[in-house]
Amino acid sequence: MANRKKLAILVGGGPAPGINAVISAATIRAVLGGVDVLGIRDGFEWIMHGDIDHVRPLTIRDVSRIHVRGGSYIGISRANPTRDPEHLENVVTSLLRLNVSQLITIGGDDTAFSAMKLAERSAGRIRVVHVPKTIDNDLDLPPDIDTFGYRTARHFGSEIVKNIMVDAQTTSRWYFIIAMGRKTGHLALGIGKAAGATVTLIPEEFGPDGIRLKAIVDTLVGAIIKRLSYGRRDGVAVVAEGVVLGMHPEDMAYLPDVERDAHGNLRIAEVDIGETLKKAVQVRLRELEVKSTIVAKNIGYELRCADPIPDDLEYTRDLGYCAAKHLLDGGNASMVSLQGGRFVAVSFASMLDAETGRARIRAVDVSSVRYAIGRRFMIRLRRDDFEDPHELAKFAATARMSLEKFREEFEYLMSLEPPQLQLEPPEAATT
Repeated sequence: MANRKKLAILVGGGPAPGINAVISAATIRAVLGGVDVLGIRDGFEWIMHGDIDHVRPLTIRDVSRIHVRGGSYIGISRANPTRDPEHLENVVTSLLRLNVSQLITIGGDDTAFSAMKLAERSAGRIRVVHVPKTIDNDLDLPPDIDTFGYRTARHFGSEIVKNIMVDAQTTSRWYFIIAMGRKTGHLALGIGKAAGATVTLIPEEFGPDGIRLKAIVDTLVGAIIKRLSYGRRDGVAVVAEGVVLGMHPEDMAYLPDVERDAHGNLRIAEVDIGETLKKAVQVRLRELEVKSTIVAKNIGYELRCADPIPDDLEYTRDLGYCAAKHLLDGGNASMVSLQGGRFVAVSFASMLDAETGRARIRAVDVSSVRYAIGRRFMIRLRRDDFEDPHELAKFAATARMSLEKFREEFEYLMSLEPPQLQLEPPEAATT
């Protein structure tokens, strides 16, 4: 039995609620199928260097109750074995030395890419299945399929924002809350809509050509002015971190020199995005002689290791079961998903972006009804504000400007506003 083939599980990227439920369900299904299971500690960190000592056997007794808790029972890391061919070969060799013939990877787009390359390099010696995990909700799945962890992060994030909104009103302050979302704004939008935040900014709304700092600042300043004209000195803006990280190269000088992780992404913990925006907005407000107290706050680390809500608990246990069963049935080089209550294996090849060679990213569809409704509830300058002379006069007076000057300063933002929402009437009933 010493040469009995094993199934291994590893987790890459950042934490997300539900990881342990995937580990638990996959382990139980594999063990009941007669397969031994190994947990690979800390993602690819050790095995990409040929170190096979950081592993642990997983049994049903070990994992039977871990599904209700946040975090990762076998650790996690952002180690990237694809940057060096030797590291990728070390992963294959390490797994073979451990008698692993089947591997479940759990992670986001970077880990999915590593899983693809590992499946290619192993050439059938190790079958690989990926489980999509990210609170950013940005893996390329159908629009109605969330990545696991997103719903729990949205739930706890909206609770935090609701409390901060009460503090903002009580103290007559504005809060700039930076939400996770390195490349997309799904989480920020979900939190902002659920909590009823004053305004939410996501990178997708600024177009594909690089986000200009002036547009970000003027959007926030416009919201503050509009709110003041209604007699409110308070507000909460939820801003996806990708709004700043996606800035045009000419504006990146406003960010300090910071390190990048193994996948080439800025180490966001070292970029104080909230303070950067706060200072830029305060400068603009002083130019307009508008007074406002602003507090910057980051949320994200409070969400990533939360205990999963029941929705994510059920979802992740199903995903873990499907990942193990798919492998036991001969599956390989694919990502598991549940669509319409049915198991769907998405091939690695179909996930690649032809231009970048990386896993495709799912952005927020700013032409969707979901986004349009969220935008309509926000307090921010709108196209119809500039068509209403009475409203515009209030805003201009608050900013101590003439109507013409106010238009000159802020009307350009309307070019970024999506078309007005039009709900299509339902099709006529047929007999």
